[in-house]
Formats: sequence, structure tokens, C-alpha cells
Amino acid sequence: MSALADVRSPGWAAGVAETSAVVLLLHGYGSNENDLAGLVTALGLTLPWASLRAPLELGNGGAAWFTITTPGNPDAEPVAVATDSIWAWVDANVASTTSVIPIGFSQGGLMASQLLRTRPARVLAPIVLGGFVLGADQPGDAALSANRPPVFWGRGTEDRVIGEPAIARTTAFLPTHSTLVERTYPGLAHGINAAEIDDVRSFLALNAGAESVNGR
Repeated sequence: MSALADVRSPGWAAGVAETSAVVLLLHGYGSNENDLAGLVTALGLTLPWASLRAPLELGNGGAAWFTITTPGNPDAEPVAVATDSIWAWVDANVASTTSVIPIGFSQGGLMASQLLRTRPARVLAPIVLGGFVLGADQPGDAALSANRPPVFWGRGTEDRVIGEPAIARTTAFLPTHSTLVERTYPGLAHGINAAEIDDVRSFLALNAGAESVNGR
């Protein structure tokens, strides 16, 4: 698989050489690498960041991390391939001593959880927005169960895209494998609103350092 395309923060090269953590933005199904870049300003991110383009081209500018077979319950193999593609990008562009903070929406939220579940020691304060976790066991699950790192999971109460089985699976998994900050947003469908952005900013300030975001 070819290297993932990306959009990076201004001054990426200098910033990534000096920081202990970088942010990875992981878009949802049918979107692209420009979609979540708007979160940078909204969150007041001060860390270097890169927004990655998923590897499967869907046409009309959209891309996906994997094809959808059963919504909310993807096959493990294509998810593993997509996970490997992200780690290949990280290995090529980020020093091995630098943590990654994945922020993913929808299908990208699943990918954020996959990074945590495959290389937990490398991931800091992952953020899953309108997403879910894979049903298959992953290499880092035992370590997560023991260490319980902080994870943010936010979703709208009116989200009809991520079905109840995926929500139930995630509700069972995350509390036993993380120190979970779970938030639901009344009236929010499959999207991100201002209240969620405020909560994510607070989560980052607490778990990635106050210097990771501008105070509001």
C-alpha cells in the first residue's frame, strides 16, 4: 500500500523535532484529509498536527479507511491493514520517542482506538468522536486492561449512523481498558458540536498538558 497523503501544521518539520507529542487527525468514511483540520483552530491546538487521508479512494474527493460491509461491525483484516498504514506513516514521519494523540471521527474514531489497541505505549490521550471499537481482540488489549490510559469518547444522542450494537460493544470495552471520559450530547446527530469541542479541549489540557491547547 502506498504512503498516506496528508495535510500538516505550518512548521511541521521544526515543531515535530522539538515536541514530545503530535496530533493525528483521522477523518470519517467518505471524507478527506481537509475535513478535520478545522478542529485545529476550534480546539486551539498548539502541538504539531497532521491530518491523514485514508487509503481507499471512493471518488468525488472522498476516501475510507476500509469498506463498509456490516455497518458498525467491520471485518478485522481490512481494519488491520488500515491500522498498519497509519503506523507506517508515523514510523516514517515521527520520531520513535514522540507520542501520538489520535483524534478520529466516525470511522476515523475506530482508527484512533486501533492505534491505542495495537501500540498502547506510543499513544497518548486518544479521542474517539462518534466512533466505536473493533470487536476482535488486539495485541495491546491486555496492557490496556492493566494500565487503563485516559480515553475520550463522545457521541450524539441522535446519532443514527453508529448503530446500537457498536455502541454496546464500545460501552463494554472502554471502561475495562481505559480511564474513560464518556460524554453524550443531547440533540446531536452524527457530528461534532461546540460543547464536545470544549470537552475535548479540557481533556487534552488535562491529559496531554496545559500547553497542548490555548486556554479559552
